[in-house]
Amino acid sequence: MGDGLRTIRVVTTDESLLASARSAASAIEGWEVAQHALDELAKTPPPPGDVILLDSWMRSNVYEACRRLAGNTRCRTFVVTEHDNRYAEAIARFCGATGVMRRPLVPSKVREALEPSGPRPPLPKDARGKSVADGQQLPERLLTDIAGKPDESLVSALTDPETSLFNYPFLNYKLDEEFKRARRFGHPLSCVVLGFEGQLEERSLRELAGIFLEASRDTDILGRFDESSFLFLLPNTGPDGAAVMARRVSEAAQQRALVDLVGDPVVMSVGISSCPHPEVRRREDLFGQARQAFFEARAHGGGVVASS
Repeated sequence: MGDGLRTIRVVTTDESLLASARSAASAIEGWEVAQHALDELAKTPPPPGDVILLDSWMRSNVYEACRRLAGNTRCRTFVVTEHDNRYAEAIARFCGATGVMRRPLVPSKVREALEPSGPRPPLPKDARGKSVADGQQLPERLLTDIAGKPDESLVSALTDPETSLFNYPFLNYKLDEEFKRARRFGHPLSCVVLGFEGQLEERSLRELAGIFLEASRDTDILGRFDESSFLFLLPNTGPDGAAVMARRVSEAAQQRALVDLVGDPVVMSVGISSCPHPEVRRREDLFGQARQAFFEARAHGGGVVASS
């Protein structure tokens, strides 16, 4: 853009949002508005003084877009979200955004957000190598390592309330992130889908989650996929290491004599896939192979199956 103006670059297909951004910018000296596609900004980063607004109503995952732009631009980036979304601020900051702006955009709030941001909080001290014996849940420990003392709303937004493991949306985010990291650095990555038939009461679910945590490392990503299955992401772990962990978990669950709501013994079925692998080219391939191996194990009455 010209005339020495800085630009608010809006990623949206919503004409009403674009119009409100232009109206707000017209009341703030030195700013103008331009509409962009996400790929355009990622490929050609704008000047650091500009500001990016990401519409939360985009079809793509807006928080994944935050992470993508955080690695390619030096602009302040805000997610434009609904007024009553109380989790948006914490998740946006976790994914690399500066913060959020609430619909509808008004000049006073936009002006406040455009002011130069203050100093970033200090990075957390290195906690690698510490055990989980202090009783702190692994997801909360991971969030503490990444973001210092985590916002309670962030922990609530990213974890499953019954098990305190990560929830499905965050697992999807981490699957993409860990797969890209493994491909970039040539490190192995294993995906484990583990589950049972039937339903468990909350006390038994928490006991099962405790078994998972005891068998894992601080770097492993453990989450609840749906009502009766879980997803583990094991960085720097090949199929043999993943199988060792899976068998350890299955044996521990059997020793605890867990039963479902109708009193039947809980039988664990486990599917494993790993990369690098010639048939794993996308994150969907990694997950799909583990899920298929899980179904195969369940069809045989339980046990561990690794994709070939």
